[in-house]
Amino acid sequence: MLIADIAALGAALAWSISTLISVGPARQLGAFAFTRIRMIIVFFMLAITSAIFGGWETIIAEDALILALSGFIGISMGDTALFSGLSRLGPRRNSILFATNAPISALLAYFFLDEVLNFGALTGCFLVMLGVILSIIFGKRRDQIHQWEEVHGPLFIGVGLGLTAGLCQAVGAIIAKPALEAGADPVAVSAIRVGVGAGCLILAGFASGKKIEIKAKISHVLLGQVALSGFLGMGIGMSLLLFALSRESTGIVMTLSSMTPVFVLPFLWYVTRERPAFMAAIASILSVVGTGLIFLT
Repeated sequence: MLIADIAALGAALAWSISTLISVGPARQLGAFAFTRIRMIIVFFMLAITSAIFGGWETIIAEDALILALSGFIGISMGDTALFSGLSRLGPRRNSILFATNAPISALLAYFFLDEVLNFGALTGCFLVMLGVILSIIFGKRRDQIHQWEEVHGPLFIGVGLGLTAGLCQAVGAIIAKPALEAGADPVAVSAIRVGVGAGCLILAGFASGKKIEIKAKISHVLLGQVALSGFLGMGIGMSLLLFALSRESTGIVMTLSSMTPVFVLPFLWYVTRERPAFMAAIASILSVVGTGLIFLT
């Protein structure tokens, strides 16, 4: 289980870096166009990797439709909502809303997968989530004025998008878990989910026309940022998450992977040159203690 827990933390770290890379491109291209381009690039990355290392051979026909549904909900709907919220709220606020996928996943796993966590694991999950919430609520000082703290558009729409992203992530993970436990390769599963997500967004593009036109000219630098964001967030991060789900309980995996906001804080400090609030450090300590309890359980 230890390697699965480390993988879940690795997913959170990959997502934290990917999130910061994504803010600019998502706002320049528009959330829909950014997500669509990102998914197409990542699909080819994952598909080629699976072909080279034999990942496709682990996928059975019975699981293909289930994984496709997981991709439609978790990737197509979830990522579109996630980056729509990111472009409106910025990385700090959007992260706390997306982190709701952890308690939602634990609740769904209890009802649909019969997963029950012991007291030590529950305590650890609680401390991690408390640390995540505090790190975002109190992670900003009043004198911080960086553009990533700006809200674009109505706040309630951004909040709704963030919560939708968290719900879709949780549902998508629950749907994919049985196939992963049966031996499906995480990279191949990621390729299927991303491929379905990309296909849905392409079809939506044809149907919607001008509503999802690219807002800015795609330069080599911008395309590189989109590709790097996808490689880290969907290529590495998602594959690590699915690997962890194949070996560990859903509640623990989703809780550890929800530490993205905690990992984001030092990166925000470096990029914005604005020191996080004191409570952010306390929140990080709580998350570390909670992670330690999970590892020791």
